[in-house]
Amino acid sequence: MISRAERTIVGEWWWTIDRLLLGALAALMIIGIVLALAASPPIAARLGIPDPFYFVHRQVMYLVPALIVLIATSFLSPRNIRRLSLVLFLVFLGLVFATLVIGPEVKGARRWLTILGVTVQPSEFLKPSFVIIAAWLFSESVRRPEMPGQLLAIALLGMVVTPLVLQPDFGQTMLVSLVWGSLFFLAGLRMIWVIGLGGIGATGLFIAYATVPHVTQRIDRFLDPDSGDTYQIDLAIDSFMNGGWFGQGPGEGTFKKVLPDGHTDFIFAVAGEEFGAILCMMIAGLFAFIVLRALSRAMNDEDPFVRFAVAGLSILFGLQSCINMMVNLHMMPAKGMTLPFVSYGGSSLLSLAYGMGMLLALTRRRPRVSTLAELERLGTRLGTRKAPATGAPLAHPG
Repeated sequence: MISRAERTIVGEWWWTIDRLLLGALAALMIIGIVLALAASPPIAARLGIPDPFYFVHRQVMYLVPALIVLIATSFLSPRNIRRLSLVLFLVFLGLVFATLVIGPEVKGARRWLTILGVTVQPSEFLKPSFVIIAAWLFSESVRRPEMPGQLLAIALLGMVVTPLVLQPDFGQTMLVSLVWGSLFFLAGLRMIWVIGLGGIGATGLFIAYATVPHVTQRIDRFLDPDSGDTYQIDLAIDSFMNGGWFGQGPGEGTFKKVLPDGHTDFIFAVAGEEFGAILCMMIAGLFAFIVLRALSRAMNDEDPFVRFAVAGLSILFGLQSCINMMVNLHMMPAKGMTLPFVSYGGSSLLSLAYGMGMLLALTRRRPRVSTLAELERLGTRLGTRKAPATGAPLAHPG
């Protein structure tokens, strides 16, 4: 057990970290392994992989570096987080542009790169760094009104959205735009900007619907299921119905044997069939707890950058989980987006660990700025005040 009196880096980290947030994230990782055990054997058999637990082993293999990234990042100070995010933002923005030139085309999109034999989706790593840079720009516009932080933030959004649209990846475009809009709102968005940005977003959605065939098909199938193939969504809904409240039991699901992407995008449906609505509500509750806990910590912080960064990272995390669960429940058009820390996927898992590591670092308990300033002033007075008899400066207490 680590003592409160122990003044080591690890001891200070343990007593200042939000252990409830850390525990909730660990619970999601454990649930991810359990659901991988349930969902991945049929996928391995369908793909002709001899090892039925191939995806489970890889999920555990990805979890090891993800945990290292999560813990290491949570040690960083807000200043170092800004520096690291700027470097990684520039690196992965360049890689996102590189996918347009050298990335392999998969289902009509160029979103991946193969680096040293490992397939990476650069946009996954770009998102948390983008949130931090946008939060810094908005915080500077609040702290120093003369700085054009909001205009720079608009330019930043354009830099990120442009390659995402060209890939095309409209799901990630919508996600980063919603997070950016939330930060702009927190920074004091004027009504004229609300109308203007809302109009731009609606126009962009209409253009995508009118010009991109797969976007048209997904929206049409959502609005009118009879207009196209809804095989995957129908299987997901049947999985929930078959599971009921308490599920069929571990390993007893049947729809997972034919459900495509049951270990990634539709793992929530597998959870519904085998473990029932009770576990699904527990998973949703864990996501809600993480988001609300982080937002409550952000509200109590005096640093504008920390407030915006924590809010942005938690909104990013919450929106991604909501999109995945809503797609599984046919509450929005289909979109390939993983369930954070639960779905199988190396790029997603590592990028989420990086983002949540920064969230843990920024929500660590720190002395208030006003309290530190008062202690410094008190120390200065005690150090320079003269002793009555000797005229020597009084020593600092302790």
